[in-house]
Parts: sequence; structure tokens; C-alpha cells
Amino acid sequence: MTAPIRAPSPALLERFAAIVGARYAVTDAAGQAPYLVEPRGRYPGRTPMVLRPGTTEEVAAILKLANETLTPIVPQGGNTGLVGGQTPHETGNEIVLSLGRLDRIRAMDAGANTMTVEAGATLAKARAAAAEADRLFPLSLASEGTCQIGGNLATNAGGTAVLAYGTMRELTLGLEVVLASGEIWNGLRTLHKDNTGYDLRDVFVGSEGTLGVVTAAVLKLYPQPRGTAVVFAGLPDLGAVLRFLNEARGAAGRDLTAFEFMARIGLDFVLRHLPGARDPLASRHEWYVLAEISSLISEGDAHKRAESILAAAIADGIVSDAAIAASLAQARELWRLREALSEVQRHEGGSIKHDVSLPVARIADFIAEASAAALKVVPGARIVPFGHVGDGNVHFNVSQPVGADTSAFLSRWDEVNEAVHAVVARYGGSISGEHGIGRAKRHLLTAVKSPVEIALMRKLKAALDPNGILNPGKVL
Repeated sequence: MTAPIRAPSPALLERFAAIVGARYAVTDAAGQAPYLVEPRGRYPGRTPMVLRPGTTEEVAAILKLANETLTPIVPQGGNTGLVGGQTPHETGNEIVLSLGRLDRIRAMDAGANTMTVEAGATLAKARAAAAEADRLFPLSLASEGTCQIGGNLATNAGGTAVLAYGTMRELTLGLEVVLASGEIWNGLRTLHKDNTGYDLRDVFVGSEGTLGVVTAAVLKLYPQPRGTAVVFAGLPDLGAVLRFLNEARGAAGRDLTAFEFMARIGLDFVLRHLPGARDPLASRHEWYVLAEISSLISEGDAHKRAESILAAAIADGIVSDAAIAASLAQARELWRLREALSEVQRHEGGSIKHDVSLPVARIADFIAEASAAALKVVPGARIVPFGHVGDGNVHFNVSQPVGADTSAFLSRWDEVNEAVHAVVARYGGSISGEHGIGRAKRHLLTAVKSPVEIALMRKLKAALDPNGILNPGKVL
């Protein structure tokens, strides 16, 4: 479903600008530039205007006018998405709706473990507000200083803490949403149990701005850990990684708050390109795990439990060598190694990305088969798998062969995707673990969703956005 493709007239643009004020209606090229290209640069777009509303009521007025005049709108948060869901098309007919000014912490209730946050607040701001109240908002992403709560909700963000706390969907109690008609749904409820019909919250979480514009949310908070232990371990093979996960989970339960894995090639890329990075272990290993144990008791308790888990894993021959961060600074350095993995790959040339989800027990088989499939398409390519092994989310990236032509390599993107996603399908996985669909994977949906599912999604889109003004050409 697509809104009519026509450029808004100058008179109509003046009406939109009047809603937010001239200062917040961006029309100059330099001012618009940050809103028009996503981080990977694959989907550069154009727009006649970027609107930056400051209230929910202004968002409602914008959508009401857009719906009446059949003007397509592209909602945008921090512009950190990786599948092109947040940028306008090249036609230049779509208005960008930036939520960055809606950034207030509306309410904090530490006793009830909830806070109400506007969509434009960065994840870092939300986490800091929770910490000031001696609470934890556990969503953790490398882009937390830039990504916004609205975008996290629109993509059902995951990150490194899903293992213990779940995705953004599980971290959300209620929403405030502006519909395509301009109506405001106030669903900012703080109830943990509300069994009164359809759960409208779940309709909008993960919808990538195609069904409504989230303007605020009630988020769950948790007790702030009194101590954490960060472990960096070297392991001989992927089977050992999965065995280590099972042992650590059995010993720590929900206190195992992160369990990330990476291949040696990924660590080599980081050591080569991240200033100040150093190998935490004395010798090379095929695979690595970065794990975090949290304690509600003390730092000493967290370290004691981590040492016990490591000792058992080493005794069982699962872990070959390991280090435990002795300070907060060391813990941050270990996390830098993991968080830099996506960024450093660009220094090695072209990288074809896959954000997939698998049954945890099949991850090792998947990586072996997908690697063979990708190398059959591009011999000499370098396979760089890493991710959140505890929840089955694998970032299976394929870097170009050394010395290859980058443009020629990237032209094989669809071929490599097809080969890798075929393996994902055989194992009953998902082609999008946490990045969403956007533009990059829209053409793949019919291959992984049944006709009934696609039809239901289209009916939902038609019911909530009958004129197709919201983020046209994304997801469906």
C-alpha cells in the first residue's frame, strides 16, 4: 500500500511548517542532510521538509493534515536503523517527521518500577534517568547515545541484555500513539496485567512506523545490580560456546545478563582498527565469549560466582583460557571489543550483512552451513559471525575477499543473502533477529511469511492507515 506519489505544493508545505513553527521546519540542504542517509549509506533519500514537532499534539496535527492531503510521512528517531526503514525515498515527495524534540522523562515511579518516557529521548538518557532513581532500564545497544526510545519501539530492539530481560516488547507496559488520522491513543498504562481484549501495544511495537507514530511509552524498570563481573573467555569451537552457555545459565540463572560470542577473525578486525584495543588473552582461540554476571548483593558476590562458573568450565575442557575484568575500566575495555565489531568491518572493505535468529541449539550447524553457502557464491570471502548467542541472534556478516573490488563484491548482496537465508529457513529461523524489515528485507517477506500472514498484515495496514501515508514502501 503506497500513498500517492506527488510532491507537496509550496502552499501545503507552509501549512505543515505553521504547525511546528518555521524554526522546526527544516528545508535547507545542510540542515536536512543528517536525516536523509542511514548509517550504512545504502538508502540515500530526499525530502521537501523535515518537521521537528515538540509535542504529541503537534504530531497529531501533522498526521491529520497529511491524511487529509494524502501526503506521505516518514517517522524518524535517532536514524540508527540498519535496514532503511527510517529514511525517505529518492523521489523527494515524502516529509520526514523527526521525533527528537519529544525527549522528556514524563514520570518516574521507582516504587512501581516504571517510568514514562517520550519517544525522542535517547536510550542513554532513559538509562541515566533510571540509574538516578537507583533502577535499571536494561536495554543495551552500542548506539545508545544516539538511538531513541521511539525507534527502539518501532523496531522491537534487542541488544545484549535480551537473555535476561527480553526485547523492547517485553520491556514496555503502555504506549501513546498518534494514528494516521491524527487521533491520539493514550495507552500509557502502568499495569502489568490487563486482560481486556486485544493488546494494542503489541500492534505498534515492531511496526516500523507503518501503523502509527509512537510518541511516549511506559517502560519497565528493575533493581540496579550491586555488582557485575565481566568475563572474556577463549574457546576451541562453537560446540564449546553452546556448552558454556548452558553451564553458565544453569549456575547463574537470570543473573547471567549477557552472553556474546565472536569468531577470531572478528577480534582480529577489532585489534587492527580500534585504537587502543588489545587482546585480553595471551594466546589465540577460535572463538570468544563475553559474558556478564550480575548480582543484587555485591561486586564481590558477582566475581565469586563468575570465578566458580569459569573454574567449572575450564575443568570440563569447555573454556581454554579466560580473564575477569578487575575494574570498571577493564570491563568497559572488554565491552569495547564487542561493541566495535560492526564498525570496524568497514575498514576491511565491503561487508554483506545478515541479522538472523536461530534455535540456539542449531547455531553451530547454521554457521558451518551458511559459511559454506556464502563461500560458494563468493570464494575467498571472509565470514565474520558474532552476536547474542543466548537468544539465538546471529549477525552473520560476509566481508569481501582481500584485495577484491568493493563495488563488485557488494553487487552480489542479494545472491549471498539468498544463499544464507535458505540455510536460515531450513533451521526454522528468522531473517531478521532485531534490525527489522524496512526497505532492505521487504522483498524477502513473502518467502518467509505464509500467504495468510501477509494478508493479515495488509489488512491491519489498511485498517489503521487506509490512505497509506505512514512510511510507504517499508515492511510491506
